[in-house]
Amino acid sequence: MNDIPKTSQATWLDTLKSFKHPRVITMLFFGISAGLPLLLIFSSLSLWLREAGIDRAAVTYFSWAALGYSFKFVWAPLVDSLPIPILTRFLGRRRAWMLLSQVMIMLAIVAMAFVDPATQPLVVIAWAAVLLGFSSATQDIVIDAYRIESADTQLQALMSSSYIAGYRIGMLIAGAGSLVLASYFGSSMGEYDYLAWQTTYLIMAAMMSIGVITTLVVSEPQSNYLTQAQDKHHQLGFFLLFIFAVIGFVASFYLTASDAVSAKAALSTLIANSYLAGAVIEFARLALALIVAGLIAKIVIASGLVQQKTILVTYVEPVNDFFQRYGWSLAWLLLALIGLYRISDIVMGVIANVFYLDLGFTKPEIASVVKTFGLIMTIIGGFLGGLLSIRFGVLKILFLGALLSAITNLLFMLLTQVGYDMTLLYVVISADNLSAGLASAAFIAFLSSLTNISFTAVQYAIFSSLMTLLPKILGGYSGTIVETIGYQHFFLSTALMGIPVLVLIVWANKRFDIHRLEKR
Repeated sequence: MNDIPKTSQATWLDTLKSFKHPRVITMLFFGISAGLPLLLIFSSLSLWLREAGIDRAAVTYFSWAALGYSFKFVWAPLVDSLPIPILTRFLGRRRAWMLLSQVMIMLAIVAMAFVDPATQPLVVIAWAAVLLGFSSATQDIVIDAYRIESADTQLQALMSSSYIAGYRIGMLIAGAGSLVLASYFGSSMGEYDYLAWQTTYLIMAAMMSIGVITTLVVSEPQSNYLTQAQDKHHQLGFFLLFIFAVIGFVASFYLTASDAVSAKAALSTLIANSYLAGAVIEFARLALALIVAGLIAKIVIASGLVQQKTILVTYVEPVNDFFQRYGWSLAWLLLALIGLYRISDIVMGVIANVFYLDLGFTKPEIASVVKTFGLIMTIIGGFLGGLLSIRFGVLKILFLGALLSAITNLLFMLLTQVGYDMTLLYVVISADNLSAGLASAAFIAFLSSLTNISFTAVQYAIFSSLMTLLPKILGGYSGTIVETIGYQHFFLSTALMGIPVLVLIVWANKRFDIHRLEKR
């Protein structure tokens, strides 16, 4: 394997040459496939809904459709243990799940395209968005496992950089590309055209063929994974356990919908804040749905349909392995760092496009500056983060990325005060995307170094789920928060959210020999 030279004498030229490694190039195309669905749930969907006349608070609630990214550790064991009929035999374990998830993504995008939020119930497009989030999160599980299993630790930083570059290109296609296409086909803030957005989303579905072709072309990675000996009865039972739990989760939301409306009204009268009341009730519904899913899972296990030993091996052993390798103190500190590292930029990112629109920037301007120019800066930041991580260590760049991400959020406060200003927008986007790319490259390499190759999909899914869980829950309230305190105070609060991350990194370096993670 033509990896990076593993001696300290490796030159900058040696490092740069490693970008030509086939696995690094493969991750560029998989990154495109992974990045494309994201903005079709977040910013592009937000602008579509706004043009259709949906209010800001309801728009940002749609970011919860992507909570599948934050709970993907729940079905990651299915991806690891269950074969897909026919596909697994011909493509292998990883590529079979990759292809299935990509086809489901395409179907979900097509389903969204055939729903007009201006005339049809929002619940219809919401469920289509949930399916898209679930399918996309499944693809992420497989891509992450593929990346970690296909090359050793020395190459992970550059593969992370390549993946981020592809991811941002995918986001550009779904972000700037969607805005340009929707405008070209005739939809604008003052003149909404459903057919324009429908055509745009159908084109986005077709763009997912990039991932499909890559999956069919690349080879299946070799790994040290030891398949658990399970007969078809246990595999079916494990699958049914997941299905029943999901049905219970969905049913809980559906059956409490009408009660939630009256509860929000009552709580709004009590606390005199309709936005806060809505947030509290929706969080309570989420908690109830999780409890129902957990109880159903417990009943299924008690019935004997799934052996308790199978659940322990699937879910408990990967967690035990993590705590045994790093010890309880270090493990909890690492988990806290993982859970908070992206909180600042994810919470802000949910409302960002609506913010630009409210300042008076047009969709073509947002597409050219925020999406296109921002993409270039993110790619530069990603490759810079990969190179610097190799030269100076992952954790040092992790700290630098967290510091820059928090500081750049303050620039949005300045943009709020100045208002419509193209020059300042370029400055803000340059700083924000450069720091985000640098931080993301270091963070992905950091998470990859924490995994045990025997539990790749499950452990990395847990890490990446934890990484986005709290930020995305808070992000769903971003529209409500802005309505309550305004943009300026909102951006200040997102910057302050980065301070605990810096403290955790410093604390980790002082209390533990955390640099051993970089040498694995």
